[in-house]
Amino acid sequence: MDKVDIDELLDEVETKFVKPSRPPSTRSSSVPNKKLEKKTVENDDNKKNSKCSLDSLINDILDIDLDKSEETTLGSSCSRNNSRLSATEDGKKSERFRRCLPVFLGGSSDGTGIGTSINKRPCDQLRCTSCDFKVCYFENRCWHKDTDYLFLRNNVPDLKKLEPRLSRKTGCRAYCCQCSWRNVQELSELSDPSLKWVCGKHAL
Repeated sequence: MDKVDIDELLDEVETKFVKPSRPPSTRSSSVPNKKLEKKTVENDDNKKNSKCSLDSLINDILDIDLDKSEETTLGSSCSRNNSRLSATEDGKKSERFRRCLPVFLGGSSDGTGIGTSINKRPCDQLRCTSCDFKVCYFENRCWHKDTDYLFLRNNVPDLKKLEPRLSRKTGCRAYCCQCSWRNVQELSELSDPSLKWVCGKHAL
């Protein structure tokens, strides 16, 4: 047989006995795609919803924590205010102060306290504005003549180190800071411009 006859025979057999392959159906292929797209959209929606729910839950938790912290802060503030009020009611007025006006110095026989023009008392809260140190005083003592600035600067307020320059004198009060010193026997107003001593305020 010729080659042409063989080819024709094969074509005829193929046409009669071999079923042509069906082209892929557009409907069948589109349905899965649509289902897939639907699932994808649903998944996206679920993710968005879950994210929104999670965000809402987090916000609720944060709101609760903030409310609690605010209540705690207010509570502690109210507690502090109540404690201050109760302290004031109990007569504890440590936050109130008063200065001497004018300022007085005095001997050991003069009781110390808050001095006024009417109630004249030596101030026991003196402070030096020059050396920024509290003024010390010693009852029934007076300073030796050889007391000087360097001695006070190195030894105030150590009483043991100051004792060698202090001698007994009844009725006298020895004042000093780290830069100045005075012996006072009688009540007098502080008017010496060389002394930079002021009242450091008295707690009431």
